[in-house]
Amino acid sequence: MTNRYPFCGRLLFLALGLACSLLAGCAEQAKPGTSAPAANGSAAGTKRFLFLTNGDDPFWDALGAGLIEGAKQQGLEAQGLRVVLEKNNGTAQGQIEKLRQFASQADIAGVAISVIQAENAAIVEEMKNLAAKGVKVITVDGDVNRTTFRDARPFYIGTDNIVGGRLLGTAAKKLLASRGKSAGGYVQFAGFTDNDNARARMNGFQEALGDAYREVDRMSDEMDLSKARDNARSALVNHPDLAALVGIWAYNAPAIAEVAQERGVRDRLTIVTFDAQASALEHMAGGRIDAMVVQNPFEMGVQTVRLLTALHTGDEPTVKEMFPRAGSADGDLYTTGLRLIVPDDTSALKPEDIGGAGVEFMTLSKFREWLARYGLSSS
Repeated sequence: MTNRYPFCGRLLFLALGLACSLLAGCAEQAKPGTSAPAANGSAAGTKRFLFLTNGDDPFWDALGAGLIEGAKQQGLEAQGLRVVLEKNNGTAQGQIEKLRQFASQADIAGVAISVIQAENAAIVEEMKNLAAKGVKVITVDGDVNRTTFRDARPFYIGTDNIVGGRLLGTAAKKLLASRGKSAGGYVQFAGFTDNDNARARMNGFQEALGDAYREVDRMSDEMDLSKARDNARSALVNHPDLAALVGIWAYNAPAIAEVAQERGVRDRLTIVTFDAQASALEHMAGGRIDAMVVQNPFEMGVQTVRLLTALHTGDEPTVKEMFPRAGSADGDLYTTGLRLIVPDDTSALKPEDIGGAGVEFMTLSKFREWLARYGLSSS
């Protein structure tokens, strides 16, 4: 998530939808809570790849744009294929029901799923049922528990979330030190604390920040935006001496920033977050967010189509290129990179403060320039 999650503005998304109606092979989007339409008579014999999200968030609009690009790059139309984005309703049961629906539809060739709860055995069972029917099943953005359910999918595409958490924790530690706070408490906020990507991010953050700083709580909101704001309010009331607030999923960032401003406590808090909703970028521009780690959902979409196409057609060279270490420890993971975004006027964080392959340091204005090149408003 990343449950994560606006990337494309409404006009852009309408334009993309129009393009999908005119060009076969584009990613089509089903309404949240409904099944995607089966191939119609004009596309007899067309097979579908489905992407099942964990909920409904603008993060997925960005990934949907990547699915469209991936469909073009792989020439899905010429292969009798198309890709559809299915938005879940933010519940585990919603994913279970959709997976069961998919199993009854003969035109589905592949499924990518952002698993809402890493340890949900019922979701895993439905994934395995699909695979037993010959449907290629992969995870993207949110994985299963890799210790107990790794055999539910052959590959995962997305962020290395523990690395992302460490990156955000490193940034937070630098910021806190620059403000004379060598110790203090913090709270982390996410949709579900038992979600694979949320847990990995929080653990990575905790590891990087170190023992001098105390994790007071991890608060889940079940993807309820009102509860996300209420959680931030409760944290400030229950723990008045907090040094930092940490937003783990995309919508947590504006929720935290709004509440800190509302309560007049911004000056004593370090606020760091994941993902870059358009509203979160505005909050950073207004001085209400100190740093954010940003994923690349667009690239997740592109690589999803690439992998599903390769699995469907038996293109082993492409699979090997994407996963050259398949069979070895974590050789089933394909990561899509991270960015650390900071305000233009920051002096506490510098490029040399971060490191590692696939990590890029960007100021807010430079990041917005990158978004504009692709007609995007967030990531």
